[in-house]
Amino acid sequence: MESNTKKLHIAMFPWSAFGHMIPYLELAKLIAQQGHKVSFIATDKNIDRLPKPPPSLSSLLTFVKIPLPAVPHLPAAAEATTDLPYDKVQYLKIAYDRLREPMKRFLQESTPDWVMYDFAPHWVGPVAAELGIPCAFFSIMIASCLAFVGPTAEEAVAEVGRDERTQLEDYALPPKWVPFPTTVTFRVFEILKMSDSFTGNDSGVKDIDRFNLSLKDLHRKPVFPVGQLPTTAVSGVDNDNTNTEWLAMKQWL
Repeated sequence: MESNTKKLHIAMFPWSAFGHMIPYLELAKLIAQQGHKVSFIATDKNIDRLPKPPPSLSSLLTFVKIPLPAVPHLPAAAEATTDLPYDKVQYLKIAYDRLREPMKRFLQESTPDWVMYDFAPHWVGPVAAELGIPCAFFSIMIASCLAFVGPTAEEAVAEVGRDERTQLEDYALPPKWVPFPTTVTFRVFEILKMSDSFTGNDSGVKDIDRFNLSLKDLHRKPVFPVGQLPTTAVSGVDNDNTNTEWLAMKQWL
């Protein structure tokens, strides 16, 4: 019984895109509502632009600022993907990868019970393992999207073979490791828009490799579907019951 009621300290580290940070923040609020402590880690400017935790959770949900290093070609005021044209996001990834040591120091000093991380900081898993801290990968993307990444664990590769896709057009076909008929694939225009995710960029790590490195130790591990994470109302704060458009959407969902 005691283990079931233990209150945890969870560190959360999303990628520097508001489409990632907002779902992470909503999940952080739900975790904090259960009495657990959450350290939400992001760069200074991003934290300043995020919604503040409701007063009822202020003692449990803490924002932790880590300064973003300056790198060539990255504008000084740019700390999120929304601050940049698509072709410059690769430089944000370079700066983001340089947060490895500050992140490691925070984990060493705060000793959380768990670390929850995103696809871009693929290095969080090895850092957490080095420090003996359990970690969880929280993907904001749907399962069908992750299925396109392909097998990475050796036992999975032994079953279905290695990912042999070498051309962008290969990603417009159902993956060979999906064991049932499906029409879910990338469209050619989607592949062309995301081509650097598969062919590489100046960050030195392709996006698909970031996914591979994040997922490679997670095959056959427990998966918990989170579902929709709309903005929450907590103890009467941020109450959206007067937003008729959202009420209609929520009823439909």
